[in-house]
Amino acid sequence: MQQALVIDDSRAVRMIVGNILREQGYEVHEAAHGQDGLQKLEENPEITLVLVDWNMPVMDGLEFIQAVRRVPTWDPIRLVMVTTETESEQVQRAMTAGANEYVMKPFTAEVLVAKLSLLGAFEE
Repeated sequence: MQQALVIDDSRAVRMIVGNILREQGYEVHEAAHGQDGLQKLEENPEITLVLVDWNMPVMDGLEFIQAVRRVPTWDPIRLVMVTTETESEQVQRAMTAGANEYVMKPFTAEVLVAKLSLLGAFEE
């Protein structure tokens, strides 16, 4: 079973995104901020997909993406920024930092699944 990590300071968002991923066959881990997310990645090396919010306490999503991309063994992990940040400069910053995809809140399950499909996030 593929494993994903959902990082968001909102429990409701973690639940919604987690349920969408579970419906797609993922085992889902959760974290409330980037620092917690890095710890979850260290504890669960099978994680292949991370959906991360931008605006969080302790460590934000951009800092998290930059930290993950500094670890060569984590290169294969697909990182998706899921955020209310809609400015094109913010999208560019996230992609430059190493995000593979960008999803703006609010989103539908269909939009999220379509974006993840483009990344090849689902096994055939």
